[in-house]
Amino acid sequence: MQAPAHDHRRLGRELGLFDTDPLMGAGLPYWLPDGAVVRHTLEEYVREAERAAGYRHVYSPVLGKRELYEISGHWAHYSDDMFPPMELGSEQVVLRPSLCPHHALIYRSRPHSHRELPLRIAELGGMYRAELSGVLGGLTRVRAIQLNDAHIFCTLDQAVEEARAALEMIGRAYADLGIRAARYRLSLPGEGGKYVADPELWRRATALLREVLAAAGVDFEEAAGEAAFYGPKIDVQIADRAGRESTLSTVQIDFHQPERFDLHYIGADGARHRPVMVHRSVIGSVERAVAHLVEEHGGAFPPWLAPVQLVVLPVAEAQFAAASELVRQALARGLRAELAGPEEGTLGARVRAARRVPYLAVIGEREAAAQLAAVRLRDGRRPDPVPATALLHRITDHVASRTPTLWKNTPDA
Repeated sequence: MQAPAHDHRRLGRELGLFDTDPLMGAGLPYWLPDGAVVRHTLEEYVREAERAAGYRHVYSPVLGKRELYEISGHWAHYSDDMFPPMELGSEQVVLRPSLCPHHALIYRSRPHSHRELPLRIAELGGMYRAELSGVLGGLTRVRAIQLNDAHIFCTLDQAVEEARAALEMIGRAYADLGIRAARYRLSLPGEGGKYVADPELWRRATALLREVLAAAGVDFEEAAGEAAFYGPKIDVQIADRAGRESTLSTVQIDFHQPERFDLHYIGADGARHRPVMVHRSVIGSVERAVAHLVEEHGGAFPPWLAPVQLVVLPVAEAQFAAASELVRQALARGLRAELAGPEEGTLGARVRAARRVPYLAVIGEREAAAQLAAVRLRDGRRPDPVPATALLHRITDHVASRTPTLWKNTPDA
């Protein structure tokens, strides 16, 4: 059955963003150049947002000893979703299913004072899930995941505000990306042995997350059986064009892993105290975020995220030099620009081929003589010709501000 026109699996291949190969295996897509641009731009955006919010970035290995995941509780509660351990001499090593145990070790590697808290540690890191082949699909369910993850180590008094601030970051990111939350979900434990058996842990963490949601002023629904094995979480749900929901972003308050890893800080009283661990992901996995963006925008990404932001089209060979110079200047300004010359077809065919590019600059005989550009916007508008340097300044301004509009200072912008 052919995927609908808006399905990211179809659009992603049509736009040259990603693909798969049987020799790499199911659930292991690779990124093509334009897809790599979108991914890199998204990763840099979230890194910068985290830096501005006081996060410190780290790198940690994608492997860990089996013992690490026995301590964290993943081996007892999550091993069915993990790849089998690999024998390495007398040890067993495992591809990590999450980043939190590694960040707990990073925190534990140095002594900490209450004056350092909250300590916000962030990483865009790989993790691996042994998903069954029947649930894999495109970028939404994969086996190798690049996760925008962070862990905040804080005092109990700081936990609600840190989690609320994380929800605020998620809201700002969604606005910049041009997407919206379908609903907020308070995910709670269900029946069975999947969850850590500590009723007091669940009660305390759930009460704090209710405070977070109240402080954020968002409506939410409760869902039993959707919690992490170690604690409840706030899930920010998104919906595709067919109405299917999935989780993109999460905020969690965790008392379990600080206890398991014996984490502590020195309080104002000189005694050792246990920190709270707030888990937080602004855009979730890069793969799922890109899949949703492709479907939400139909491949016509916001200008700052578009793999190509400007295409310059000389009408004839005589304008090739002027068009090439405009592309050179655009690249020097940090814009992603390409030239589509007459050898690629008629002007109409070249315009149609670039229909998802935010900005087109047509250079004809008159424009080349006057150093102008005839602008065509992705939405069909054709503003008056502008000086080439003014065009680049305007596009650069739109990209830098991440505005959802294509063109300022026009009645319908």
